Amino acid sequence: MKTLIIAEAGVNHNGDMALAKQLIAAAADAGADLVKFQTFIAANIVSGSAPKAEYQKGTTDPHESQQDMIRKLELTRENHFELIAECERHGIGFFSTAFDKDSIDLLEELADSGIVKVPSGELTNLPYLRYLTRHSKQVLLSTGMANLGEIEAAINVVEQAGTPRDKITVLHCTTEYPTPMEDVNLRAMVNMGKAFGVSVGYSDHTPGIEVPIAAVALGATVIEKHFTLDRSLPGPDHRASLEPDELKAMVQGIRNIERALGDGIKRPSPSELKNKPVARKSLVAARPIKAGEVFSEDNLMAKRPGTGISPMQWDEVIGRTAPRDFSEDELIEL
Repeated sequence: MKTLIIAEAGVNHNGDMALAKQLIAAAADAGADLVKFQTFIAANIVSGSAPKAEYQKGTTDPHESQQDMIRKLELTRENHFELIAECERHGIGFFSTAFDKDSIDLLEELADSGIVKVPSGELTNLPYLRYLTRHSKQVLLSTGMANLGEIEAAINVVEQAGTPRDKITVLHCTTEYPTPMEDVNLRAMVNMGKAFGVSVGYSDHTPGIEVPIAAVALGATVIEKHFTLDRSLPGPDHRASLEPDELKAMVQGIRNIERALGDGIKRPSPSELKNKPVARKSLVAARPIKAGEVFSEDNLMAKRPGTGISPMQWDEVIGRTAPRDFSEDELIEL
């Protein structure tokens, strides 16, 4: 099964459309399936007095409010037209997370991909959940900061709104940028799938690429990862993002793991069959054996190549008589 890889441009465009288009080109070059932005109206989602997160204070103007910070990162209707066209030009799917009702309506009108994403901060937003998932689309439900009870409640709301459970993918996530390795708890992703009977994925904020690759090995069907053109750029998310070469390496790593996982049936692989006669052993004469001599532990042994009688037939051969003379190291025949 192919993993859906979402390259999260998010707000790393810094309000600059030229930078946003460069991000699209980088995501396409890396081989991601979708490049994702964030669609919101600042005044609809953040009050004027809302403080910034600690990680945001260190990467943006410490004197501005959260609302002022994200207002500069809004994408207009016209911006969306440009980005969608740019994605088409580069052959990559456009995707965006809508954070408010007006933004949900805009994306449904302009870029209805059949997939919607619930960001971690909206997991406990009942009216938002109902409105976003009222159509039977694929729902990616991000679970940063949540416990199992909150996730179960959100899944129930999504189902009641009209989206069946088989169209819900729960994304394990840790809402810290960057996420310390000891806080990842990747096994929680596996347990959520068992607990709720849903597909699972992973939205990653760790440094590097190894954790999302490991998540695929553990069964993630969706991977989402922030990326940027340059981690030193100003803005809230750049420092916890991959740069283009790293994004490409992550995609390649995931595709390799997909091939390596296989179908689960243990059998000789096509590539190793040629080595089977070289690496395995056969019964051979430990010393010269005369015709009519009884095969015994003294005159038989197992040696390569494995083109003769298998040593697993040892007990069947011991006690039988040699049908002809055998020289030392010669393959035994019956």
